[in-house]
Amino acid sequence: MSEKQLIRTMVRNAVVAALYFALTIALSPLSYGAIQVRIAELLMLLCFFRKDYIFGLTLGCLLANVFSSLGPFDMLFGTLATFLACGTICFCRQLVLAAFMPVIFNGLIVGAEIYFLTDGATWQHFFIFAGEVALGELIALTVGYIIFMIFGKKVYFQNLIGTSQNFNFKF
Repeated sequence: MSEKQLIRTMVRNAVVAALYFALTIALSPLSYGAIQVRIAELLMLLCFFRKDYIFGLTLGCLLANVFSSLGPFDMLFGTLATFLACGTICFCRQLVLAAFMPVIFNGLIVGAEIYFLTDGATWQHFFIFAGEVALGELIALTVGYIIFMIFGKKVYFQNLIGTSQNFNFKF
């Protein structure tokens, strides 16, 4: 990778991290809590088109989780869920499958995080917490799926995000 390409990649990731952070903070009443619809999560589908967005999204999530009521636990486990979801999205060949990765990873990992941090929670609560987190993710990623379905095959959009894979993806 040339120096110019490296700088372009770093700038793109910085912009994505800033967008994730800004959307999460601007919509904070929706972004935090057991039932959260973190609209910024739709940006995770960028990894479907370019693997290196995993860095910007992970950093944006980490910075946004600094303000979470779950504190350092969310900084660690919420960010881990984002990293793992982005990592699997990179290898998906269908957009709909990619959209389910954050639902699965965040539902299980953040659901478990909330379960372990809730005093008096029984094992049944885990399924409730996981379901609530997964539902919020499903809402955000459905919006993301629709947006990327509309714009994903447009050449100007692919140029804007620097698409390097899945040019002719399946929905």
